[in-house]
Amino acid sequence: MIKAVIFDLDGTVASFNIDYKSVRADVRSFLMKQGLPPSLLSPNESMFEMLNKAEIFLKNNGKPEKAFANIRAKASEIAEKYELEAARTTSLLPGVLDTLKTLKKMGLRMGLCTVNSQRSAEYVLKRFKISEFFDTVKPRDSVKYVKPNVEHLEAVLNDLKVNPEEGVVVGDGVGDMKCARELKVVAVGLLAGVSAPKQLMDAGANYLITSITDLPSIIQHVNASS
Repeated sequence: MIKAVIFDLDGTVASFNIDYKSVRADVRSFLMKQGLPPSLLSPNESMFEMLNKAEIFLKNNGKPEKAFANIRAKASEIAEKYELEAARTTSLLPGVLDTLKTLKKMGLRMGLCTVNSQRSAEYVLKRFKISEFFDTVKPRDSVKYVKPNVEHLEAVLNDLKVNPEEGVVVGDGVGDMKCARELKVVAVGLLAGVSAPKQLMDAGANYLITSITDLPSIIQHVNASS
């Protein structure tokens, strides 16, 4: 039986409109100033992909773990600047509030698993007065490795005190689907324009929905089947 729902934030609960191109450029520039070769970092990679490469590079060059921790914190600050700017103009996606109310009435626990920073996530939740719906919030600051690394999703499941098979992950990105598949959590892909249906299915989506309001019926279907 499904006991908990884990949401992505950006593109699933709210639309941030973050200037990701500038985030990538600024983080890449910062990492190069820290000694990483430009050839190692692609302008098209996410901040997290760049940081993974930076960690390996520093380890291979005998740098202490603290050196990488400082670099990761600074990179996060760079991204947070853009996230907070976008959070001030973001909007709650259609149907989110009604869906959260419905899931709460169904007695489900709810968590947030987001690659956004804690400050930007909290800002959005407080701005739209939806903090009360979430039993736990796990931003990137709270884990070493973010999704699709399973560490991120495991941290949410642990907080919610549910087994993987008792959870549902809903998100618009392949990272959400990949970590759900690896842990055998039911994965629901939201067709919000970021990822194509085939991409979500290939990444592990068990179900696809076109609106977040379809989520309660999916959960009822899963529970009825089990």
